[in-house]
Amino acid sequence: MDTINWSEIWQTIVSWLTTTGVKVLIAIILWIVLFKLTNLVFRGISKRSEKRGKMDKTLSHSLIYIGRIVVKMLIVAGLVGYVGIDTSGIAALLASLGVGAGLAVNGTLSNFAGGMLLLVTRPFRVDDYIEAAGYSGTVEEIMIVNTKLRTPDNKVIYIPNGTLSTTSIVNYSLKDTRRLEIVFSIAYKEDFEKAKSIVKKICLEHPLVLSEPEPFVRVSKHNESSIDLTTRVWVNKGDYWTVNFDLLEAVKKAFDENDVEIPFPQVDVHMK
Repeated sequence: MDTINWSEIWQTIVSWLTTTGVKVLIAIILWIVLFKLTNLVFRGISKRSEKRGKMDKTLSHSLIYIGRIVVKMLIVAGLVGYVGIDTSGIAALLASLGVGAGLAVNGTLSNFAGGMLLLVTRPFRVDDYIEAAGYSGTVEEIMIVNTKLRTPDNKVIYIPNGTLSTTSIVNYSLKDTRRLEIVFSIAYKEDFEKAKSIVKKICLEHPLVLSEPEPFVRVSKHNESSIDLTTRVWVNKGDYWTVNFDLLEAVKKAFDENDVEIPFPQVDVHMK
């Protein structure tokens, strides 16, 4: 039985450590340093582009994100070549797994294509408030395969770009103004003209309600136990919810002060 030549094994290990091993160590150090440097450089580019404001925020974020990934891929490819790994063998392996990988990342490719479509068609931008795919929130970032939304209660939602590119999107930030509609109900016994004038006065006196188009207050429906007054006012998009809550509170207070009854469900029980 042949004996193991430990001396020859040790010499092989020492030879590998002093040649390839050193290269691997240097490659690992370069990988860490270059990746951190890449993140630092692209972070600086992002901050500078935001300060200058010359390039669209949505486009700059996406280009910087893609650029960072491309640079890191080039760094990895360069380090692999430096270590001495045969990249042609890796390429052949990737080619042989191409069909399987293509099927596996089919959804990812669809999302990537959707992301490119969103950047070209621009149905929304970063900082826009949108509603899509059953969610609503402020767009924080449009990435390669998904879009990051922040909801009003500060939750973060990632929606695949493939879904966004094929679904209906409501953009609440695209126009500078929005129309606010509120329905106020009064009892049948009340003078609806009086109620209309109260509501109209409140709308006209509110500092955030736009004078053009003029506030609209009309009877819109005869319900079973109430008359409905539909109120429509135009406001700047940033004032929408402030005006909504202000009108609800102000009209309730004014109706109470003027003895205008707001109906509520009642049941009459007759005993025999």
